[in-house]
Amino acid sequence: MTTSVMGLSPAAGWQPVMTGDEGVAVAQRSALGTTARTAVWPPDEIGRACTAVDQVLDELDRQASRFREDSEVSLVHRAGGGMFMVSDGLAEVLAVALAAARWTGGLTDPTVGGALVSLGYDRDFASIEACSTRPLAPPGPVPGWELVRLDGRILRLPHGIRLDLGATAKGVGSDRAARAALAVGEAAGGVLVSLGGDIAVSGTSPQGGWPVAVEGSRDDVPGPAGLPEGQVVRLTFGGVATSSTTYRQWRRAGQVLHHIVDPRTGLPSEGPWRTVTVAAATCADANAAATAAIIAGEEAPAWLASVGVPARLAAGDGSVLCVGGWPEGDGTVLPVPRHSHVYLSRPGRPG
Repeated sequence: MTTSVMGLSPAAGWQPVMTGDEGVAVAQRSALGTTARTAVWPPDEIGRACTAVDQVLDELDRQASRFREDSEVSLVHRAGGGMFMVSDGLAEVLAVALAAARWTGGLTDPTVGGALVSLGYDRDFASIEACSTRPLAPPGPVPGWELVRLDGRILRLPHGIRLDLGATAKGVGSDRAARAALAVGEAAGGVLVSLGGDIAVSGTSPQGGWPVAVEGSRDDVPGPAGLPEGQVVRLTFGGVATSSTTYRQWRRAGQVLHHIVDPRTGLPSEGPWRTVTVAAATCADANAAATAAIIAGEEAPAWLASVGVPARLAAGDGSVLCVGGWPEGDGTVLPVPRHSHVYLSRPGRPG
C-alpha cells in the first residue's frame, strides 16, 4: 500500500524528516553527490516544492557537472577549447563563477578542474578510491580565471583548461531551487533549500527565522532533527554556506588530500581553518566566500570583514572565531547583508 506524508509521494524519492514542528514540512533525498533538503511552510506545499527543486537540480546537473559525460561542461571539455554557445543556465553558472573569482581576488577560480583531476578527483566522489598509490603529478598554479571569456551566452575557453564550478554551483543551485519552490506555492509562506548544507531561503521565514545548525566540535553527531549538534542561528534572508577541509578527503601516494584547491599552487589548501561558515545575500555569495576564506588562511578574517559578510571560522585546534557580526550565542538572527557580489552581471537575479 502506498502512503503519502503532507502531500509528499514516496515515489518522488523524497523522504519526510520529522522535526517536531507541525507548521513546517521537511523532506530530503540524495542529489548531486550530496543530500538535498527542502523545508516549506505552510506544510501542504511540500509536494509541489520538491517537484520544483527536482527540476532545478536536474537542469543544473545537466549544465555544470564535470562527472556527467552528457553535461554541457563535459561537452565543452571534450572539444578541447574554442568558442561555444552555451545555455542560459550554464551561462549564469559561469558568470557567477567568474564574478566570484574577481570578488575573491582569484582565491576561488573555475579553472581548477585540471588540478583536481591530477589529484585524483576525476569522478563522482563516491567512486574515488579511498587510498591510491598512484603518484601525484607535479603541482603548479592553475591557468587562471582571467583566461576564460564569457559574453552573454558565448564562452571562449583556451585549449587545455578544465573547468570546475564547485565553489559556486551548489550555491547557484540552492538559490535557484528556493526561488522555484516558492513560485509554485499557492499560498503565502516561505521555503528553505539546502544542498549539502549550502542553504538558500525565499519568501517569508517562519516566526523567528529558519533555524540553521552549525557544527560545534569535530566529534559532533547528528541530533534529533538530523542536524549536527552545535550552534543554532536563525536565517530570515539570503543564504548560508560552509566549506570544510574535513569533507571529501581521500589518500593518494601517502598524502591525505581534500577538494579545496589553492589556485596559486594547484594543491589542496593548507591553513588554520578546517571549517568556515558564511552568511550572505545569496547562497552563491556565501559559498564563494567560505571557499575563499579556507584558501586565504590567516588573512581570511580580515578579508571577510572587509567585504562585510558575517562568518564563523573553526580552526584545527577546535577554537572558533566569529567575524563580521556573526553571533557567538544560540538563537540569534544572522545579520545578512542585502547586496550580492556575484549576481551583479545577471539582471533579474538576487541582490
